[in-house]
Amino acid sequence: MTLRTQHDKPVYVRLRETIADAILAGKYGDGDPLPSVRAFAAEQQANPLTVAKAYQGFQDEGLVVVKRGVGMFVAAGARARLSESERSRFLKEEWPEIRARMKRLGIDAVELLERETA
Repeated sequence: MTLRTQHDKPVYVRLRETIADAILAGKYGDGDPLPSVRAFAAEQQANPLTVAKAYQGFQDEGLVVVKRGVGMFVAAGARARLSESERSRFLKEEWPEIRARMKRLGIDAVELLERETA
C-alpha cells in the first residue's frame, strides 16, 4: 500500500512514522545516512517538499543531523529516544483502548499470551 492510499493521517506524519519505524527496526543505526529527500520521495511516491517537512521535524527534535553537502544522518541516541517515546505513547494512548476491548470481549491476558507461544 502506498502513502497515497492511506487517508487517516497527513502524508508527512506517515512519512515520519515510516522513517521512525526504520530506525526502530535497526535499518538505520546511529550515524547512518538516511536516503536523500528526492530518493525517499520517489520510493514513497510523495512530494519532495513533504519529505523535507518530515525530515525537518526529525532534525528539530535532534533525531537527525545534517552534514552540509553530504546528507542527513541518524543522530546518536536516536533509536533509544524514539523507542522510549513510542513506548510511552503506546502505554498512554493505545494500551487503555486495547485493554478495554479485551475486557469487552472477555479475553484474558494470560490466555492471549499462551496462544502466542503455541
